[in-house]
Amino acid sequence: MTLRARGLALALAVLAGLFVVLLGAGSAQADAATAATGGVATSPLALDPVGPGGPDGPDNSSTVTVDLEGLTDKPTTSVTVLLTITLLSLAPAILLTCTSFTKILVVLSLTRNALGLQQTPPNQVLTGLALFLSLFIMSPVLASMNDQGVQPYLDGEKTSAEAWEDGVEPLRAFMLKHTGDEEIELLLNVADRPTPETRADVGLSTLVPAFVLSELKQAFIIGFIIFIPFLVIDIVVSGALMALGMMMMPPVMVSLPFKLLLFVLVNGWALIIEAIVASYG
Repeated sequence: MTLRARGLALALAVLAGLFVVLLGAGSAQADAATAATGGVATSPLALDPVGPGGPDGPDNSSTVTVDLEGLTDKPTTSVTVLLTITLLSLAPAILLTCTSFTKILVVLSLTRNALGLQQTPPNQVLTGLALFLSLFIMSPVLASMNDQGVQPYLDGEKTSAEAWEDGVEPLRAFMLKHTGDEEIELLLNVADRPTPETRADVGLSTLVPAFVLSELKQAFIIGFIIFIPFLVIDIVVSGALMALGMMMMPPVMVSLPFKLLLFVLVNGWALIIEAIVASYG
């Protein structure tokens, strides 16, 4: 027998041994399956797979209960943050058009011009004073808006629509109280809208610009009253300089100390602030 024939015979002997081993393992698995099924011989492929079992409860049940009660009664934190960011982005426009800020700032600026001062007090000082005076005047309105709209919405007592209607009502009443009929009628005529039966029926789109026009009108009236005494001082100083032949002397340089003295003697800032606050009742 050649070397090649011997190698072929050895390979066949190895394959025969592996076949015998596999047959023995299959018989053992079949016997185990028969014993597990009560002596009934079944194919390994015929056995149904058994999935994992869940934990048994006290009553041998595996039910899971998810309680969602109360989760939708109040606005979520994400919704609250979104509303806060939106309100902060609209805060400058609301401050300028729906509060007393514009009127106070215009009156303070006219007072500075009446004194003949260009940059004293600075714009930042006048703006800050107007801001805190606005908060002082609008504090009852803001408190009512918080009590009627914001807090009930956060507590889940009102929907967003109900909170908006109830929360904006105090601000609406404030603007209606300090808006003239002429301004409302002017805007209604310009927009070609029918005149509402009562002032309470005026929409916000008409009420807000009418309120701003009324505020500017009142601010200019107060500014005119403030200008009168300082104008008299300018006229007197100019006449005195003309009589003395000092035509080259700027009248503003001479009248400014007298203006400041008069303003300090009458406590001008207190009178102006008192007049502004009193104009809102």
